[in-house]
Amino acid sequence: MSTQPAYPVPHLTTALTGPLHKIETHLLEHQAEIESWFRKHWLAERPPFYCSVDLRNAGYKLAPIDTNLFPAGFNNLNPAFESLCIQALQAAIEHYQQPIDRILIVPENHTRNMFYLEHVAVLKGLLEKAGFEVRIGSMIEDLAEPMTIELESGKSLVLEPLQRAGKRVHVGDYDPEFVLLNNDLSAGRPAILDGLDQIVTPPIALGWSSRSKSAHFKHYREVATEFCELIGLDPWLLVPAYRNCGEIDFMNRAGEACLNKNVAILLEEIQAKYDEYGVPCQPFVMIKADAGTYGMGVMTVTSADQVGELNRKQRTRMATTKEGQKVTRVIIQEGVYTHETWGDEQTVAEPVVYMVDHHVVGGFYRVHNARSSSENLNSPGMRFERLAFADCCISPDKAQAPDAHPNRFYAYGVVARLALLAAAREIADCCPDQSVARAG
Repeated sequence: MSTQPAYPVPHLTTALTGPLHKIETHLLEHQAEIESWFRKHWLAERPPFYCSVDLRNAGYKLAPIDTNLFPAGFNNLNPAFESLCIQALQAAIEHYQQPIDRILIVPENHTRNMFYLEHVAVLKGLLEKAGFEVRIGSMIEDLAEPMTIELESGKSLVLEPLQRAGKRVHVGDYDPEFVLLNNDLSAGRPAILDGLDQIVTPPIALGWSSRSKSAHFKHYREVATEFCELIGLDPWLLVPAYRNCGEIDFMNRAGEACLNKNVAILLEEIQAKYDEYGVPCQPFVMIKADAGTYGMGVMTVTSADQVGELNRKQRTRMATTKEGQKVTRVIIQEGVYTHETWGDEQTVAEPVVYMVDHHVVGGFYRVHNARSSSENLNSPGMRFERLAFADCCISPDKAQAPDAHPNRFYAYGVVARLALLAAAREIADCCPDQSVARAG
């Protein structure tokens, strides 16, 4: 059977392949232990309904940089794995052990973002193919009647005004048992979704008005450290170091001294690991809004002095995130280079892995022509290229080299599932009723 991928695969440009080979070799050698370890955890801890994880492959390090509980790119997945998505969706809903036939998707309040609406249409279609009746309940304030939007793919999407009666939400006379949030709630926790009798997932307590990246990466560090002890690997090879401060106000320069201090400390820590592994790169850190999405409120710095040198335009860009929400806390995260490039033009790329329940169902590369290997690629001008998963990240080939396509993709799937387990522990912290161990 040919192992040639169905789509192009980015080239790993770095020559520093020793540590990455070590990661992949460890994963291949310990595959049975790894899969057993995950199985035991999924028996005891319920994963999020769905999740996407942004990864960075530096050649000497492979680590997640963001975990999204409201993924918005199902339209970018390889259609060849549609059947896997459908099976994973069926399994995810069966785990609730309740009779569920009608699903209501609550999306972002977009009517002009055609890429996002294509995603909603694909997600709706997958759920319908999984055997469920599905409608779209929108929280757009001035939506008084159903709105039909024609998409470039030829599909049409009907947005209906979300309504509430007692402790249940509905659209028209459609009363769903299951409410699937695809709105990250950056603007706050909507009263219409609070205290419902219906299943609502992901929990509204994990919208960006409440969730923090630092809490997630605390869990990720613990999960990855436990995992690395299992296979005898330095956790730094999978974990982005991070620090954070208290309150910050970019416009009034409040909290700047704390930010400077922690940037300097983190850069020193990174340099020490670079020295240990012989990495001839300049350390950098990403300063990110601790509660935010869409790649907003993010900047790259290589020295603490750069924080104090921000001009007003840069401060304004860092001061707010999606929905105009003010940035009051940030996470200072170790910068991980992306040493993968796409195509002849050598455009930088990073993989994004998609999961439903605990199953890896596909992914894509985020590609950006105007960004460097140390910059945030989740920004205007990015595009997406389907990821050539070999059997969707679940079938490494020990007969091939450690960095052969199926083995590289298996490594991506393992690291993404570590982030998924960290997200499961976030849910357990905030919503224990939604994190109980499954039966059967």
